[in-house]
Amino acid sequence: MTTTERVAVIGGARTPFAKAGTHLKDRTALELGTHSVDGALAKLDLDPALVDQLAYGIVTLDARVPHLAREVNFASRLPDSVRSVTITDNCITSITAIESVHDAIVAGRSRVGIAGGVESVSNPSVLWSRNATRVLSDLQNAKTLQDRARILTHLRPGDFMPKSPGVTEPSTGLSMGEHTEITVKEWGISRTDQDEIAFHSHMNAAAATSDGRLVAEIHPLNGIDMDTIVRPGTSMEKLAKLSPVFDLTPEGTLTAGNSSPLTDGAASVVLMSESAAAQYGHEPLAFIKAIEFASISPDDGLLMGPGLAVPRMLRRAGMRLDEFDLIEMHEAFGGQVASNLAAWERGWKEDPIGTVDRDRLNQLGGSIAIGHPFAATGARIVAQLANEMARRDARYGLISICGAGATAAAVILERV
Repeated sequence: MTTTERVAVIGGARTPFAKAGTHLKDRTALELGTHSVDGALAKLDLDPALVDQLAYGIVTLDARVPHLAREVNFASRLPDSVRSVTITDNCITSITAIESVHDAIVAGRSRVGIAGGVESVSNPSVLWSRNATRVLSDLQNAKTLQDRARILTHLRPGDFMPKSPGVTEPSTGLSMGEHTEITVKEWGISRTDQDEIAFHSHMNAAAATSDGRLVAEIHPLNGIDMDTIVRPGTSMEKLAKLSPVFDLTPEGTLTAGNSSPLTDGAASVVLMSESAAAQYGHEPLAFIKAIEFASISPDDGLLMGPGLAVPRMLRRAGMRLDEFDLIEMHEAFGGQVASNLAAWERGWKEDPIGTVDRDRLNQLGGSIAIGHPFAATGARIVAQLANEMARRDARYGLISICGAGATAAAVILERV
């Protein structure tokens, strides 16, 4: 069954975002996720008993916690009766989580749900080599001392070097950065274009931190109440001095300065049916008007999915790009942002949709400055945009997120 209920974004909370290996390295993904869920309950003064569903995701999976969402459910203030589902969908994970809660509300199965995601890149599951895994598994099942000795002879010196999860695409063997270096060359994106996107990301995030807009969304942790990656003192001159990190030839343009860093953090967003929000006294920040996903071939540009997802969504919603007051575009890399903006302007697999007014783009900063805990980014952006739309009484907001695995997600928020 389906209902005519609109789904409202009520608010959310997140941990501060910190570069991997720094301020949050002592916190597991379970701890970070639980902190963001409890933070959302606290910030909204939401009775945990009202929550029907928790959709929560992670990309850097921890084999010791295979059903993360359920464990977050148990560790948080939520009752054990909450339906919990764990989602992994690369950088669009928490948008997929939001879709899950949204669809359950529209179907009438839920009225209140929490969606989000978490990464503790500082604490990955460290893996043995495939040979070592096989040997140790066989060793566990060995019956005699002689059998154990024979099995151990299959170990090799290299087997004693643990391996952390990689950042390369299993299907291509290239990292997201290496793929983006190919894309920016194909689209003619300059180093200056990429550095300008990074510069404005830091400037906008610094301003939004200083005036309290970003800080208001953070549930402090480890004595930290703001994102630690934002660099208010950066400049185009400083960015221009950084060396490329993915293509080391003179043609390389992606640097640590115009790329999002590996980040620890978690984010949660609370969704309600419109009737539940009215019944429980929660003022909606915005409503979800549309959600769209796209999948393409990595050969088309690993992170070029928004070039398809956003035009398709606008066409289905009957909307124009110039109708949006605010646009939030995930900044995996400055080059990825510039390439997708070019795709929207020139047309790529879909008709052109126009040129983005940069004054409407990532007004509170983006992932380059704030950070990118893979599964948390979507929830961070949805809550951030909804809050800013409410402050400005903006009518429409657009969200665009590229994803590893050659995917993308797009969302329209409205205040009507």
